[in-house]
Amino acid sequence: MTNRLQYETSPYLLQHADNPVDWYAWGEEALQKAQAEKKPILLSVGYSACHWCHVMAHESFEDEATAALMNEWFINVKVDREERPDIDDIYMNAVQAMTGGGGWPMTVFLLPDGRPFYGGTYYPKEARYGMPSFKQVLEGIHNAYVNRLNEVEEMAQSLTDSLRRDALGLGGLQDNLRAELLDAAVKKMLSGIDNQHGGFGGAPKFPQPMNLEYLLRHATRTGDKTALDHVLFTLKKMARGGIYDQLGGGFHRYSVDAVWLVPHFEKMLYDNAQLSRTYLHAWQITGDGFYKRIAEEIYDYVLREMTSAEGGFYSTTDADSEGEEGKFFVWSKDEIESLLGEDARIAIEYWGVSARGNFEGHNILNVPNDDDVIAGRLGMGVDELRAKLEKARDKLFAERTQRVPPGLDDKILTAWNALMLASLSEAARVLKRDDYRSAAVRAGEFLLASLKTADGRLWRTYKNGTAKIKGYLEDYAYMTDALIELYQTTFDEKYFVGARALADHVLAHFRANDGGFYDTSDEHEALIVRPRSLQDNAMPSGNAMMARALVRLAAYTGDPKYDEAARKVLNPLANAMREYPQAFGEVLSAVDAVVVGIAEVAVVGDPADARTKALLDAVHTPYRPNVITALARENVEGEAVIPLLSYRVKRGDAPTVYVCRNFACKMPVTSAEQVNELLASGHHG
Repeated sequence: MTNRLQYETSPYLLQHADNPVDWYAWGEEALQKAQAEKKPILLSVGYSACHWCHVMAHESFEDEATAALMNEWFINVKVDREERPDIDDIYMNAVQAMTGGGGWPMTVFLLPDGRPFYGGTYYPKEARYGMPSFKQVLEGIHNAYVNRLNEVEEMAQSLTDSLRRDALGLGGLQDNLRAELLDAAVKKMLSGIDNQHGGFGGAPKFPQPMNLEYLLRHATRTGDKTALDHVLFTLKKMARGGIYDQLGGGFHRYSVDAVWLVPHFEKMLYDNAQLSRTYLHAWQITGDGFYKRIAEEIYDYVLREMTSAEGGFYSTTDADSEGEEGKFFVWSKDEIESLLGEDARIAIEYWGVSARGNFEGHNILNVPNDDDVIAGRLGMGVDELRAKLEKARDKLFAERTQRVPPGLDDKILTAWNALMLASLSEAARVLKRDDYRSAAVRAGEFLLASLKTADGRLWRTYKNGTAKIKGYLEDYAYMTDALIELYQTTFDEKYFVGARALADHVLAHFRANDGGFYDTSDEHEALIVRPRSLQDNAMPSGNAMMARALVRLAAYTGDPKYDEAARKVLNPLANAMREYPQAFGEVLSAVDAVVVGIAEVAVVGDPADARTKALLDAVHTPYRPNVITALARENVEGEAVIPLLSYRVKRGDAPTVYVCRNFACKMPVTSAEQVNELLASGHHG
């Protein structure tokens, strides 16, 4: 027996297509049925890599007796939070208001019109952990709905009123965006760091790439060595921990302990997109090959395991394989000894392997000591150690490919793909990797062909040839950013034109009256409230990313509407940034761009000419977060599609660089040394 979910594209929804529950996907059909039959809605929200979602599905949704109650009393709606962040956001705020906590699976009970009145997260099949059983919850809700509907109505109304965020009432004056604000935020952010193990706070520990990025920008702006050292220390600790896949590359989602050892084993595209960029920037700043190696291992992992035949990027891989969390990734000492023979002692010493193990009797590979310490213990040179490790890693990786892999969520989400595309585009030009460049172009072309409509709107999700669900603010914001990055790597102006068109669409359809943007456009279906997220979660807030893209578009075009729109997002958040900087890393990076100002670099020359390449390298090789680049292959005698290139001509016959701020330019230069001088002076970037 299958239910309606068999017609969906989301792998998470398809996992529930065989449940005896009469599931609907979110939409008109379910809402109309609830109203026609006067039944409450049972909304269940999760995602495919969520461990406890699988547990609850197995215990309750596959159980005939539980399903019978659900089908009799409720209209049951299943939502993939990755496809529908709007629904997830609205009802998660409701659950947090009711219970003080939240998470997935999320279970919310709604009136037929969609207003929530009761909710929680995971409910067990039998009463335990001081929690009622799921059946008891269903009975209690049914009873209240039938016998005390007035109370239920009142509860739903007051809860819905508390969720409305039409006006934020944050206040905020026009001149809040100053260096003093940036410094105060850093001071507060650094007060929460873990000096022993890196990162912020204790267990569980998340990588927080947006905050690490902001600290790198701050260190670049001010020369603050403490901030820089903390980021570099954290990046080293994470990459040597079990949260990083020592054999295959790529980061797991977070660590359950404070030392980065035991991860939650799922791997998310958005984490790897952001972290690859942070490691790339750390390499640009330090020249330390360690950071470059980790960045390249992440890109190689994504291109090898997370890229579709069409060029888009898959969403996640599961934590479980064969029903056990982490089974794919862990090793016993015996396995390593029988595989590696006499070299096993090197692997065992290097990756901290023991007979007892560090995770449920098995070993999560990690790197507890520096290479020179281990080489000394083993009585060999560091180069010899690294060469032998390379061989050992290849053997273990090859053996691991024979195991049952974790489940793959192969839907393609616009926002997550755009994060990866931006990182890969930047890496292509910084690392001079043609393979990354062609992968970036393929991904960009795929997204523009398959997830964009003829009239310039974005879809949210794609699978098996079908794109659907209107794009959210984050889809537009991240895609604008990604196209600006792809433009700077290829200098194909259609990507710039595409970025500008997306930003104009956001200004027309997502804007809120009091500055900033809603998460949904004015063309989106009406929900009980119009969601509006301002702080970063595991990904940057759409508002923050849009603000940063608008600041860059203002620099490319000289059009004040972009700069004004960016400041309207940022100004009201000044007090929040000061108080809770950890929740606003991406917003702070946007403010940094406003405070420092953008250095506008216009290049005239053939990118295939070695002289032009040397000029571009001078711009792109160092870490310069507040620099944008445009290139014209020939002299531009009049107005250009990209206003920054208008009236730019070579000096003599040499490729030439103009460095400008607010469209006021220094004298054009023709050597890499002069470019470096201009960009280094006056905090250019």
